[in-house]
Amino acid sequence: MDITIHSSFLPQTDPEASLAFYRDVLGFELRNDVGYNGMRWLTMGPPDQPGTSIVLFPPAASPGVTEDEKRTIAEMMAKGTYAIMLLATKDLDATFERIQASGAEIVEEPTMQPYGVRDCAVRDPAGNLLRVQERG
Repeated sequence: MDITIHSSFLPQTDPEASLAFYRDVLGFELRNDVGYNGMRWLTMGPPDQPGTSIVLFPPAASPGVTEDEKRTIAEMMAKGTYAIMLLATKDLDATFERIQASGAEIVEEPTMQPYGVRDCAVRDPAGNLLRVQERG
């Protein structure tokens, strides 16, 4: 079998703030910017990984989601419990300093975890939890 991860989806509530965070803070490139009915989808990814992307989407655009579910999603996003993504870097300290300097919400400073990984945790502008681990 030859299966790869092409795109993953994360919700965003402010496309300009998300664009600035993923592009200017994390160094991702903007690959696609699509607007429809007053909403925007941003496709972003690391410049050296053209085959892997994150689609930052407006959660209101999800088909089949009821108004009650939309409220629940909004509440979970505000608490940072709706979506999580794990990223990796060779230099966790430098990456953390850059994220911290941006004013992003810090959840956990760089720490050696009991399961053998050194990482940190931050929230993106929509409240999504991003864990950044150091890779050798």
